Amino acid sequence: MNTPFFISWRYQRGKQKNRLVSLISLFSSVGIALGVAVLIIGLSAMNGFERELNQRVLSVVPHAELYSYNGNENSPIQAGKKLENLANSNPNVTASSPFVSFTGLIENGTQLKIAQVRGVDPVKQDKVSSLSHYIPSEQWQAFHQQGGLILGAGIAKDLEVAAGDEVTLLLPQPTEDGKLAQPLRFSLPVTGVLKLEGQLDHSYALLPIEKAQELVEYQPNEYSGIELALKEPFKVQELQMPELANFNQPLYLNTWIEKFGYMYNDIQLVRTVMYIAMVLVIGVACFNIISTLIMAVKDKQGDIAIMRTLGANNSFIKRIFLWYGLLSGMKGALAGIILGVILSLNLTAIIKAIEGFFGIKLLSDGVYFVDFLPSELHWQDVAYVLIATIVLSLFASLYPATRAAKLEPAKVLSGH
Repeated sequence: MNTPFFISWRYQRGKQKNRLVSLISLFSSVGIALGVAVLIIGLSAMNGFERELNQRVLSVVPHAELYSYNGNENSPIQAGKKLENLANSNPNVTASSPFVSFTGLIENGTQLKIAQVRGVDPVKQDKVSSLSHYIPSEQWQAFHQQGGLILGAGIAKDLEVAAGDEVTLLLPQPTEDGKLAQPLRFSLPVTGVLKLEGQLDHSYALLPIEKAQELVEYQPNEYSGIELALKEPFKVQELQMPELANFNQPLYLNTWIEKFGYMYNDIQLVRTVMYIAMVLVIGVACFNIISTLIMAVKDKQGDIAIMRTLGANNSFIKRIFLWYGLLSGMKGALAGIILGVILSLNLTAIIKAIEGFFGIKLLSDGVYFVDFLPSELHWQDVAYVLIATIVLSLFASLYPATRAAKLEPAKVLSGH
């Protein structure tokens, strides 16, 4: 066994003459453990949010949408099937689906709820998004076969309706003079409920595309736009579509980044800030090692003097206390890793239990895109945290270890 390591290990396990050394060493290890645990938990939460962004948002919202561009006026794409075929010929597009969208009021008795209604083709919609995964399969099948209206879970809850009920859809009636007119009213059955556990539950409703075209008086080949699924959604801003250059209408490309990109940017920003903040916390805890080692050097100066008289050189003494500081940091880091990993793997359940016990909701699905705290542990994050702790512990040990190596044995022994 490496002799300096063995001696430092004995110093760590043995009783200190000065109990204050043991107390400061304990506080240092606890501080490092808490910093490491919090950093692992925080990074796991950010990983969880990024996973949910990919699975719940990017799998549901369109990666890109093509609209007709006609100044401030809303006008349909007139040659919809031609545009769909052109879009599908792009090598970066994996699938496309036409849609008809409009804003309407949904009424049930005295309850009113505004919704973004989207008419979709169920078969094509399954190719561009995973919306159907968040709707009971029998309800999605009924929507495919019988039509009707699928409501977001938040809308259904506010209107106090469920699958099988009927609601009234109110649409503004266009007038030539621009005056307000009695809204158009359509009675529609509720076929199903969409539950994403996020923002879209409170604003989204689905209709079969044929029914939506009928309600807004579009022709069968007229659409509000075309949804696109891409091979690489994170490179959507680099998307080029030269196939559309000669299309007979001006078009506008809207991407998911314009609607939800702030979420991804916020996650990356918080992750960076968390790295910096927690490394500083661990750094402060590691620098308690300086105090511990300085007092340990003073406590062990008799031993140091004896080892020097027996032939130990400066490097030997220095390595003893470098190992001493490293072991102090490693004890805290390992304790923090164990605590952080256990809590990270059970974070969602723990937060749900806290919410249930206190009767509070930490994340509102009306504000965030999920209504729970997700967590996903990445072992490379654990490795980075461990490496950072080791480096900081070694750095904090340098000064006391160098000071120990410079002790003069004659002066020390003359005082004993």
